[in-house]
Amino acid sequence: MSIFTKIVDFASVGIGGKIIDGIKDYFPPSMSDAEKSQLELEMTKVAHTQEIELLGLANDADREFNNRVTEMEGTAADLKSIPIIGPILILLRGLQRPVWGFATLWLDLKVFGGAWVIAEASPLGPAFIAINILVLGFLFGERAIKNVMPFLTTFFGAYNGKK
Repeated sequence: MSIFTKIVDFASVGIGGKIIDGIKDYFPPSMSDAEKSQLELEMTKVAHTQEIELLGLANDADREFNNRVTEMEGTAADLKSIPIIGPILILLRGLQRPVWGFATLWLDLKVFGGAWVIAEASPLGPAFIAINILVLGFLFGERAIKNVMPFLTTFFGAYNGKK
């Protein structure tokens, strides 16, 4: 989901209902219930049309961004056109996330399992944390970092004698 879609969702959620609720108090007292219903229906249609236009603009912006990325980076079809190297590059692109993920998992198992001890004065402690943040952030996003950081902070705080 792109940032444009999130903005449109935020801006358009129930906007028609909010407008109608705000204006209902200012309907003339002489207006019949049927006229009030008709006016509410028309206002809902206008709000709905506006939401559709906003979503269309968000889709256009998303499509333009994706096309720009495709132009800049190319596609797998572009790589297929390169005789021998192309399929190898496609394979390496596909293997990158699993290789980095399993390498980090192996590194974490060694460190947290106690097979490798990271000394207090060693620069490996910050490097270990940086590798975990980079790989987990790349593979799983910000949520993974938020979930893992308290554990890492507690682990290294306790390891260094801090609490």
